[in-house]
Amino acid sequence: MSALVCVARIGAAHGVRGAVKLWTFTEDPFAVRRYGPLLSKDGKRQFEVATAREAKDHLVATFKGVATRDDAERLNGIELYVPRERLPATDEDEYYHTDLIGLAAVTTDGEPLGRVLAIHNFGAGDIIEIAPLKGATMLLPFSNAVVPEVDLKGERVVIALPQEIEGDRDEDEAR
Repeated sequence: MSALVCVARIGAAHGVRGAVKLWTFTEDPFAVRRYGPLLSKDGKRQFEVATAREAKDHLVATFKGVATRDDAERLNGIELYVPRERLPATDEDEYYHTDLIGLAAVTTDGEPLGRVLAIHNFGAGDIIEIAPLKGATMLLPFSNAVVPEVDLKGERVVIALPQEIEGDRDEDEAR
């Protein structure tokens, strides 16, 4: 089986008939219904979306075989995956976050920085996590200003390191 890509996360139970809040990570939230069975991270459990409707910032969904609130509550927090080959092809300048994991990170001058560990989103936009060749892990905004180039064929991302990060100065310097 190919690499698995996380496409959704199950949230809290919704109502008493087995529905759950479902946060999707796809451009079209309803695409999770078209990918066939969704898998748990270890691939041992399968989930098939029976119904889905739009809510404020998520979907309210039911899964086949989940009929009670108790059943739904046990699913809270499960991330749902699909094999990479089931996802649509990307355009020339598009990519899936999973395609970036492990790529080399270099400065705009071509100097090696490290490798891409992960892409996170804590609610205020994407963050790229870089495991540097030395020093502490870097968390940087995943924006065009900081990541001006993603080169999948060259297996690298170019990082324009910010000149100064607020709160990064020495206290003596600030006085």
